[in-house]
Amino acid sequence: MNFLELKVPPPIVVLALGIAMWALSRSTPALAAGGALTTGAAIAIALVGLAIGVSGARAFHRAQTTSSPLKPETTSSLVTDGIYRITRNPMYVGLVLLLVAWTVYLVNPWCAISPVAFVAYITRFQIKPEERTLTALFGDEYSRYTARVRRWL
Repeated sequence: MNFLELKVPPPIVVLALGIAMWALSRSTPALAAGGALTTGAAIAIALVGLAIGVSGARAFHRAQTTSSPLKPETTSSLVTDGIYRITRNPMYVGLVLLLVAWTVYLVNPWCAISPVAFVAYITRFQIKPEERTLTALFGDEYSRYTARVRRWL
């Protein structure tokens, strides 16, 4: 399955899962009808996810390094400040939270499979290959960083 490593951009994975969640929610029973509380919670979670993801992207932009998930070998600097003091993968955390928000909005327990599937897929086919590349590029500096900051949260 190594052929999937660094091949599918994570936003495309989220989009595919989001569409699958919508289809699943239309074909299986929901817990209850969504209401203002559900919608408000979904919006709040989505906004937190967007804030985390955007802060990660902005940190890469400030450091003038690539944010391309398909070409980690073009990374020019190791970003360890800002949101990267809390999580090594804020953009992926943001995407997970968008899927969680969508799950809440759809009010369907079966949809909760998708954020879990995203974490498993991205960890295996995106994050681990990125980590190998960053270890090769930054050596001990990256190893020290991974020792003090968690992969997710």
